[in-house]
Amino acid sequence: MTDTAGAAHQSGKTSQAGKSGQPGAVKQPPVAAADRGRTTIADGVVEKIAGLAARDVVGVHAMGGGLSRTFGAVRDRVPGGNRSLTRGVKAEVGEVQTALDLEIVVDYGVAIADVARAVRENVIAAVERMTGLEVVEVNIAVTDVKLPDEEEEEPEPRIQ
Repeated sequence: MTDTAGAAHQSGKTSQAGKSGQPGAVKQPPVAAADRGRTTIADGVVEKIAGLAARDVVGVHAMGGGLSRTFGAVRDRVPGGNRSLTRGVKAEVGEVQTALDLEIVVDYGVAIADVARAVRENVIAAVERMTGLEVVEVNIAVTDVKLPDEEEEEPEPRIQ
């Protein structure tokens, strides 16, 4: 028997084994889509998703502390201004994980621990599903309780 690989090497010819379709070919693994670029998600995107998810929970009256709600009410009344979906939400976003801090106002009479648990679960599910990021923590601060007879904290309009 003759050594064909040695003969090919000695004659200066290269082996075709690396090309696909040839017998004994070594297939290269396909390049994964994740290896072809990078996706970054802004803090504000995660904050909007979390804000909407938190507002969907029964028992959450509003988002944010008293001062941010007051400024938000003024901003909401400006023509062309839209309701801030990120009010009361702060996110820190890394490459694969995120952490969230939420400030909520709950309705009087609800079990605060149950509302906080439901908010946490809803926010985690929405953020992880939509972004693919792992939510490592959701800190919730209950800043107020909305009593049934309290008026909304909207300032009087300056013009009528």
